[in-house]
Amino acid sequence: MTHQIVVCGAGIIGLASALALARRGLRVALLAPASTVPAADPDTYHPRVYAISPASQKFLAGLGIWDALPTARITPVQAMEIHGDADGRVDLDAWHAAQPQLAWIVESGEIERVLIQAVRMFAIPWLPERCVGYRDGAVETSSGQWLRAELFVGADGASSPLRAAAGIAHKSVPYEDTGLVAHLDAERPHHGTAFQWFRDDGVLALLPLPDTSAGPQVSMVWSMHNPQAAALQALAPQEQADRLQDMLAQASHGRLGRLTLRGKVHGFPLTLDQAQMTAPGIALAGDAAHRVHPLAGQGLNLGLGDVEALARIVAEREPYRTAGDPRVLRRYQRARAESVLAMRLATDGLYRLFGARAAPLAWLRNAGMQWVDAAPVLKRYLINGASRN
Repeated sequence: MTHQIVVCGAGIIGLASALALARRGLRVALLAPASTVPAADPDTYHPRVYAISPASQKFLAGLGIWDALPTARITPVQAMEIHGDADGRVDLDAWHAAQPQLAWIVESGEIERVLIQAVRMFAIPWLPERCVGYRDGAVETSSGQWLRAELFVGADGASSPLRAAAGIAHKSVPYEDTGLVAHLDAERPHHGTAFQWFRDDGVLALLPLPDTSAGPQVSMVWSMHNPQAAALQALAPQEQADRLQDMLAQASHGRLGRLTLRGKVHGFPLTLDQAQMTAPGIALAGDAAHRVHPLAGQGLNLGLGDVEALARIVAEREPYRTAGDPRVLRRYQRARAESVLAMRLATDGLYRLFGARAAPLAWLRNAGMQWVDAAPVLKRYLINGASRN
């Protein structure tokens, strides 16, 4: 079977890729197991949430996705408090850059649900199989069928079967940390503020969520060193909840009062990944192409930037070039190189700076935070930089 473009993967990046390309008038098929998202519970939030940047919000709005998201489950972020491991602190407010919001916190499940609806509305063919092989410009599916296309888009996650099958170069460096995510009840209101603490045992972020009948809610994202994370995850449920409450009280200095676990703690290994973003007839996007440390919350935004660039470049190619023409793919790779490298250097650099225990570096990083906090121009630069993909 022959297609113009086949997108492998039905997560947020895969669904967005298929939709963005289809809206540009390209013939697209989606290759991934069938996917559904359960109806949302008004008092429970998905454990995985994303901070959507202004650039990503604009892109999703252009796809017709943003206005379809339930507004009651979106939290605008008006401010950020970033704390160092001593007395360093940076306060960022949207007004520093004359923006209405710094970002929006949205659940992964809600974005996926709306994207699935849009893909079906556009009648994009969905082949409910998996990529299990690649040879001579064709993908082998789990049923033994071979698919041909001008372009295959690998949007199938960090372990990307397409990338592996095609033998595309990929490097992964473990951080020796685990990302722990959970939904918490907060004793005090967050007022649309996101909080972050750089600590000896990792980086803790508390992201604002809409209130439930139980009161204020936040999403925890804690990049914790593996031994400590493993010990916490091994505890019985009630013991785990009590231990986490004590750890959060110490780490957050009681900033939001008592924080109580609501549901399960989910963990995933943290790595710094980089793949060659293109190969003959293949373009990678999202986690299949790169992964960065989640301390800046920019992973999904970086992936949506890939999608936007790929759809635009393929649609604007010369009429005599195919979607997978090597020159078209080089344009895509060049278009994303600067943003991906800048985010990789920024997140990895911050992680290593705050992981260093030498006294001069500890003083320098906290003094630097105080310096930034006193400089409105630098704050505006940081906000504007985080607003792009």
